[in-house]
Amino acid sequence: MDLRLLSYFSVVAQERHVGRAAQRLHMTQPPLSRAIRQLEDELGVVLFERNRSGVTLTAAGEVLREEAAAVLDRVEVMQTRVRREAGAPALSVGSLADAADLVGSRLVAAFRARHPHVAVTVHEFDLSDPTAGLRRGVVDVALVRSPFDAAAMSTRVLDRQAVGLVVRQDDDLAGAASVRVDALTERTWIRLPEGPDRVWLDYWSGGGPAAGPTVRTIQECLQAVLWNGMSALAPVDQMLPPGLVVVPAEDRQVNDLLLAWRSTDRSPLIRSFVRTVTDEYRPAARR
Repeated sequence: MDLRLLSYFSVVAQERHVGRAAQRLHMTQPPLSRAIRQLEDELGVVLFERNRSGVTLTAAGEVLREEAAAVLDRVEVMQTRVRREAGAPALSVGSLADAADLVGSRLVAAFRARHPHVAVTVHEFDLSDPTAGLRRGVVDVALVRSPFDAAAMSTRVLDRQAVGLVVRQDDDLAGAASVRVDALTERTWIRLPEGPDRVWLDYWSGGGPAAGPTVRTIQECLQAVLWNGMSALAPVDQMLPPGLVVVPAEDRQVNDLLLAWRSTDRSPLIRSFVRTVTDEYRPAARR
């Protein structure tokens, strides 16, 4: 099976929209649609159901999404280990999907300008891994959001952002000045991936019961709020689709946008990347 097709499929599965996936992949929509059809033809199954808002995964698509994530993750680990063993100058950078454009378009470009001989790879991770591959050794350094279990990691704060409740514009709370998340026990919340980090889950989970399928990306969270009336948390300056607003949360500490790396890793390339990002990052650059 073509790993390129699997990676394309994974991005579409995360975005639930072929157009947005094409933007993330820096390609146009027609060849991406052809690639997905090729994968469906190869497997002999339908992976997506098309609708007005985008696409939804079929039962077969859900299975492939889980299996593809495991395969692609293993490939990334293999590539990282091989490069390290070869001693070639290389740096692997991880990010959550909502920061991927910032990493790829600005920060890595600035680092490459200083170190043109270094091979840099960028990997996007979903909400099931708040360390963006760092704890598992998939990447050398990562752009992440607090809070998470940062044991054995060093961090550098780049920005501080308030967090709020994402609701539809017709929601009763849409016009509120602020809310207390832990008091919203009657609302139905999105279901986040279980298990990776209790600190992370406690911070981003709401005060009421979770329902529906597990959401793994920011876009999945926002679509669940928009189309199904669910509740979710996000930074107050998160880019939102039309029809959604963010109400500041009183009982959530400010969220830090961080660079993180393993405390035991003394690589000069990591130190240089941290310096480069510290010099180049500006809050306005991600908006």
